[in-house]
Amino acid sequence: MSTPAQAGLGRPRPTLGPIDLLALIVGIVIGAGIFRTPALVAGMAGSEGALVAVWVAGGLLSIVGALCYAELAATYPHVGGDYHFLGLAYGPRIAFLYGWARLAVIQTGSLALLAYVCGDYLQALLPLGPVGSSLWAGTAVIVITAINWLGVREGAAVQRWLTLAEVGGLVLLIVAGYAADRAPPAPVTAGGGSVGLMLVYVLLTYGGWSEAAYLSAEVRGSKRRIASVLVAGLALVTALYVLANLAFVNALGLDGVAKSEAVAAEVARAAFGPTGAALIAGAVAIAALTSANATAITGARTTCAIGREYPALRWLGRWNEARDTPANALLTQAAIALLLVGAGAAARDGFALVVDYTAPVFWLFLLLTGLSLFILRRRDAAIERPFRVPLYPVTPALFCATTAYLLWSSLTYTGWGALAGCAVLAAGAALLLFLKPAATEMAS
Repeated sequence: MSTPAQAGLGRPRPTLGPIDLLALIVGIVIGAGIFRTPALVAGMAGSEGALVAVWVAGGLLSIVGALCYAELAATYPHVGGDYHFLGLAYGPRIAFLYGWARLAVIQTGSLALLAYVCGDYLQALLPLGPVGSSLWAGTAVIVITAINWLGVREGAAVQRWLTLAEVGGLVLLIVAGYAADRAPPAPVTAGGGSVGLMLVYVLLTYGGWSEAAYLSAEVRGSKRRIASVLVAGLALVTALYVLANLAFVNALGLDGVAKSEAVAAEVARAAFGPTGAALIAGAVAIAALTSANATAITGARTTCAIGREYPALRWLGRWNEARDTPANALLTQAAIALLLVGAGAAARDGFALVVDYTAPVFWLFLLLTGLSLFILRRRDAAIERPFRVPLYPVTPALFCATTAYLLWSSLTYTGWGALAGCAVLAAGAALLLFLKPAATEMAS
């Protein structure tokens, strides 16, 4: 039921099925990261067994977190996802800081980075001159926003097809790794890296599964479906990630993977020759575009939720019921992402910089969301819960311990970009001096 503050803003309807949700989860998780992070992790792992173990651990830890999110999303379905959960548990100020972080750091930064990855590889296939990568990246942001501005059905349909192509490209790369002659064993020159830092990169590559919470109000049928779809999606991703890493090691050797700056291209070239590089360039571009589309879908919903709670930002909270989409939030998100695309043109290593910039802020709020499950279980003991996390309180305690460790790791092992992300979060806290929530904040 809408609150008086939300009257006239429109509200989402249950229009998405399990396949739409599965496509979004798989599509946003299998992004450009799997083509980049294996080299970083291999350089710290020291052995093939350790490499496989850390990727399996990442998948299992992600499933543990997904079960916690499934209970929150099934019990408190809302277009704001984590924003809503945090507001219920801690009040509107913490919720606003999270929404600000997604708008200014997490989602728009990820959208710009993914657009740039897509642009770099499209530039290799279809060069547009010296600034071609930037042009392709800007075009990707505009096209993705336009599709989702037309409506959630259009965005979901594009997501299904992109996810199918993305998974197909990763499977092709796995086949290429096993088709190549096995690399001769060689002494590994790297290794002994921090488990925490390895998990930062691995769980970054698994990142995105929590985005399903932002569509909880738009899923048809029983909310219990959210848990099964999340687990199925992450199980599929884990299997693909482990197979991909084993294929990379088969083709290049562990030391070769660790030293590679473009592991996917080298594997494809080893199996298929020069044609392989072109094939993988297309696969990486599709993977980045798929994740960017899913990021745009879910990111705009947080921004919309903020607008629905703060009268000064009311225009962001308008929901276009004819198209079932947060149109104004999508446009605002695109504008910020385009500014970041322009700024990112000068970055030397945008991938590592965005990891540093986003990681501490991301893990902080993921930890707070995990803790909110304990708070809301105690506070709302009588409320109906369509899905309950198994082995409570052990499961959410494991999730919170993991996120706390990764928060510490992201602050300890990352560079100055982490300080920049924290500074932007502090700027959001300053905004709270001028913004006042509606009297009925955080209502559904």
